[in-house]
Amino acid sequence: MAKAKLDAVIAAVPLFDTLSKRHLKKVAGLTTTVEYDAGDTVIQEGEPGDSFFVTVAGQAKVVSGGKMVHRLIPGDHFGEISLLDGRPRSASVVAETPLSLLRLPRASFLRLVRDDADLARALLASLARMVRRVDRSLAK
Repeated sequence: MAKAKLDAVIAAVPLFDTLSKRHLKKVAGLTTTVEYDAGDTVIQEGEPGDSFFVTVAGQAKVVSGGKMVHRLIPGDHFGEISLLDGRPRSASVVAETPLSLLRLPRASFLRLVRDDADLARALLASLARMVRRVDRSLAK
């Protein structure tokens, strides 16, 4: 995938949408493309979360407690909470078609956040904005 396209895919993720171009390039530089066949399990509910993913091509289903709760298409992402806290996955993701994903490993991401205070502050601001949005929607 071309670098400019990769940066744009990362920039479309709400957690990263306020990052500078320089920081987007750093995050994008940590990603790899992974491929799955239809029927493959990408992540398993209950397992430790060690990566964040963005769907590039294909379709997958999100399954929680044995029930499908969501369908993922290109541009969708999953695993952002595990990226931050490393806790067990709240759902499984299973490829419904051949699937191409960008994978951002948690360990690499945490090293980047530790080493770049400006990026860490930008992520905290983004998280605060997301919490405020949820807060407002719950208050209605």
